[in-house]
Amino acid sequence: MSRTDHQTAVDQIGILEALAAYDPHIAGTPPLRVDTLTSDIDILCCAPDAEAFVADVVRSYGGMSGFRIWQWIADDRPVIATFQACGWDFEIFASPLPVAEQFGWRHFEIERRLLALGGDGFKEAILALRRKGLKTEPAFWSALAQEGDGYLGLLSLEQATDTELRKMLDAAGFGSS
Repeated sequence: MSRTDHQTAVDQIGILEALAAYDPHIAGTPPLRVDTLTSDIDILCCAPDAEAFVADVVRSYGGMSGFRIWQWIADDRPVIATFQACGWDFEIFASPLPVAEQFGWRHFEIERRLLALGGDGFKEAILALRRKGLKTEPAFWSALAQEGDGYLGLLSLEQATDTELRKMLDAAGFGSS
């Protein structure tokens, strides 16, 4: 059985409206079109008041299948909630940081740029690596023929110009045609 498109799922459960007070942004692999059958829909939020956020999420989605919510004890103590709806796993990540400063959004933005510059061949390489079990950031880093931590590596590319990114893509065998 096939699942609905990620945007349809988001719209059907009204998550962007329900969490509007927290500046929700869809991130992750579905909007990049490099998702696999095990991909989830990531919703990134800015929640300076964790208690109010938890109350809102529990009120809106606490009855959903597989609902879980917890708060990390390290770093900026983000809150994470997960549940299933419309054939998808949803993960809500809420930090006191503005979404634009969160690692998840920063990774998403550089991945979007690389896909736009790398073309279909680069996208297919990412999909092939994802199907082999690699997480998103390590798949991008590996496709770029880079070694080391893909999460930190992608962040190191944030300030790169399109020309610099094209050179990396060319060196990895994804030159423009």
